[in-house]
Amino acid sequence: MAQHYRFDKEKASRRPGVTPLKDAIDQMLEKYRIRTRFDQSYVVAHWDKIMGSAIATRTKKVYIHERTLFLQIESAPLRNELLRAKSKIIELINREMKSDLVDDVIFI
Repeated sequence: MAQHYRFDKEKASRRPGVTPLKDAIDQMLEKYRIRTRFDQSYVVAHWDKIMGSAIATRTKKVYIHERTLFLQIESAPLRNELLRAKSKIIELINREMKSDLVDDVIFI
């Protein structure tokens, strides 16, 4: 006969002195002062999630240097639309990261 697992909340409680993995990673990022580099690489890696696949497929390069987002866009009409929506792009990225990561956007 198959035995079924039942979750028992009282037995599953954390022991004192045990740190959750998320908290440990956050502490490590703060201790080694690499939080901003981690956030910058997150934006580059998740560009399609933040801006959508239509924009992500037409973007050749995405990188952040000194709080400035650099974008290389293939399509001239899309570049003009995004140029007009600079503040919206900055707002989307900063809201996603829950910090002021980007101050300006430059199209290359």
